[in-house]
Amino acid sequence: MRVVVLAGGRSSEHDVSLASGAAVRDALERAGHETVFVEIGRDGRWSRDGSPVELTPGGGVLGADVVFPVLHGPFGEDGTVQGLLETIGVPYAGAGVLCSALCMDKALFKELMASRGLPQVGYATLRRDASVDSLVERLGLPLFVKPARLGSSVGISKVETAEQLPTALGVSFEHDPVALVEQMSAGMEVECSVIGNDELTVSQPGEIVLHADWYDYEAKYTPGGMELVMPARLEPDVIERVRELAAEVYRSVGCAGFARVDFFVEDGERVLVNELNTIPGFTETSGFPKMFEASGIPFPELVDRLLQLALDRHRDESVYRY
Repeated sequence: MRVVVLAGGRSSEHDVSLASGAAVRDALERAGHETVFVEIGRDGRWSRDGSPVELTPGGGVLGADVVFPVLHGPFGEDGTVQGLLETIGVPYAGAGVLCSALCMDKALFKELMASRGLPQVGYATLRRDASVDSLVERLGLPLFVKPARLGSSVGISKVETAEQLPTALGVSFEHDPVALVEQMSAGMEVECSVIGNDELTVSQPGEIVLHADWYDYEAKYTPGGMELVMPARLEPDVIERVRELAAEVYRSVGCAGFARVDFFVEDGERVLVNELNTIPGFTETSGFPKMFEASGIPFPELVDRLLQLALDRHRDESVYRY
C-alpha cells in the first residue's frame, strides 16, 4: 500500500513525533509498503521534502491508500487531525475523533473512569482561578501537577510540600488552562498495549524501571533513562488483571486501531488505571512496539496489522457516513 506517515506537529512533542514517525516509516518499508513522509511544522504547515502538501484529490494525502498519524499532543493526538482526515474521506490508523479528544483530556478521561467504577488514584481538576486551600489536606503529599491536555510528561511537576504547589500550578498553566492534580502512587508503573477494533489483541504488560526520581520527559526519551522489563514482575493473576483492565479501558473510551494503557500496581496486587495513550511513542525507547515484540509480533508485522485495522474501520463506518 501507499502510506502517508504524518509526523511532527505543532505541540511541544514535535521532535519526539518526528523520531516516532521515522521508526514507523522504516517498519512500513520493511513490511513492503511505499511510504510518503509528511512533516507538519511547528507553524502547522504540511510539507514533503520541503515542498507544500496539497489536501486535494490526487495530492499528497488523498493520493494515499491510508494515512498513519504519528503525532503526539495537541493538534495531532487530540482528534483535530483525525477530524480533518474524516472530512476528506481518507482511512487512517488509530483512534477516531471522539476517543482521541477524550483521552487527550486527562481530566475528562478520569471522570469517565470514575463513572465506570474503575480504580485510580485520587485527583482534582483546577483552573487558574480555583482555590487550592484544602487540596493538600484532601489529597495528601506528594502530588503530581500536570497540564490536562498534554503528553510525554511535559509541564509536569512533583510537589512534596504545600509551598511548592502554586509554582507547580504556574508551570502547568503555561501549557494548558486546566491542570490535573494527582496523588502520587508508590506502586510499580506498568504499561500494556492493545490493538484491534472489535476483536482485541492485548500484549503482555511491561514494567517501567526508572533510573530517575520519576517518569519525566528525560527518563522517557533519553537512552538509559528507563528500562522496560518484559513481562512485568507480577503474579500471573495480577498480570491477567492488568490485561483485562487494559481491554476494558480501551473499549470504554471507544478506542480503535491501537493504544497503550498505563497503570500503577500497588503492593504487588492492586491495579490502578492511570491513562490511555491513543498514539503512543514508536521510538527506539518506546514501550508500545517492545511489548508486542515480546508478545510475538515483530514491528513490521505490527504496523502492517494497524494498516489493515484502519482500512477495516473505514470500510465498516463508511456505511453510516456517506
